Amino acid sequence: MEEEVHGIVIVGAGICGLATALALHRKGIPSLVLEKSETLRTGVGSISVQANGWRVLEQLGIAAELRETATHVTEHKLSRIHDVLQHEQGNKSVVVPVRGELRWLKRKDLIETMANNIPPGAIRFSCHVTAIHPANPGNQGAVLTTLDGTIVRAKALIGCDGSNSMVAKYLGLSPSKPAPCMLLRGLTRYPHGHPLGTCFLRLKYKDFFLGRAPVTNNLVNFFVAIWHPSVDATKDVHTMKDFVLEKLKDHCSGDIIEMVRDPDPESLILLTKIWYRPPWQVMFSSFRKGTTTVAGDAMHVMGFYIGQGGSTALEDSIVLARSLSRAAAGLGGRELCEKKISAAMGEYVRERRMRLVRLSLESFALRTMLATKSLLIKLACFAIVAVLGTKSNKHANYDCGRL
Repeated sequence: MEEEVHGIVIVGAGICGLATALALHRKGIPSLVLEKSETLRTGVGSISVQANGWRVLEQLGIAAELRETATHVTEHKLSRIHDVLQHEQGNKSVVVPVRGELRWLKRKDLIETMANNIPPGAIRFSCHVTAIHPANPGNQGAVLTTLDGTIVRAKALIGCDGSNSMVAKYLGLSPSKPAPCMLLRGLTRYPHGHPLGTCFLRLKYKDFFLGRAPVTNNLVNFFVAIWHPSVDATKDVHTMKDFVLEKLKDHCSGDIIEMVRDPDPESLILLTKIWYRPPWQVMFSSFRKGTTTVAGDAMHVMGFYIGQGGSTALEDSIVLARSLSRAAAGLGGRELCEKKISAAMGEYVRERRMRLVRLSLESFALRTMLATKSLLIKLACFAIVAVLGTKSNKHANYDCGRL
């Protein structure tokens, strides 16, 4: 049986895993990324990156390149969402400027740009981790077993493997929970250019919530979230699209109907479960065991409600790499001893916790407010989002500091 020994091992080559590997590389610290897929999971969708995320991309040295691929969104158009947030009635709309930088990046562009800036050989594909065990009784280091029988001994282990994280299970974290919501996402192409300008539309009406934003001059991202759809509607993505169109036809303009009706077929994605980690779990869970920790969705999956999943994962990568680099500097080189790694990961978790609790609470309250039919619960959630500054988008102004 083949056995390998490595310093820092990252499980998962998604946004968080690649950002963490790149951040470590920028600090001169090597790492190995294990990815169970045969190639990069670039996907076909897009991801919103707010000002806090762009600060991270600047630190990683790839912001300028990525800005060339995505439209700068400069305004929000809020339509009918006021009956939820402000208890106003009618079909009123208001346009407000976006505070800070907001762009929708194609996931493919973001993933490939990060991967291209990581040293060759740092990502190992078709490497499916099936078991994790402590390397010694003190939980310093971890031993990973892969599907092909390879044993990987890691001095430090970072789980960036999503909401169903193997590393999170190893840490003893409670499973993430599904929200009662279905999400249809897609990209619609306009060969001669779309008429949307640089506006991000958010529309709330009864039991559906729609978002629409430009990605480029010819490409538009949209999502439709529906609470309590019929069972038949969720059988497959095409049935769900027909269900959504039926819901929208009497309440939305023709351009919205056309957008949902004519997306790129390969871009359509149906999510029948929206996973989240409740804020009380984020507050009290132990996100570290010895020299093992988690980041990104494995740590704080929170759904799409405040558009912070990607940007927050990027923040994690900077804070974690910064903590580990401080430990390396204390040893006079890039080699890390287990005691220093453990202390650095503890520092990372302490620095991130309250930021993540706030975001998780904000996302949880907004989701509950949009989904519930109880006026009392709606008012309680409205009070929470008002205190947290959801309407003013305060969460996007956060600066996690320099790498």
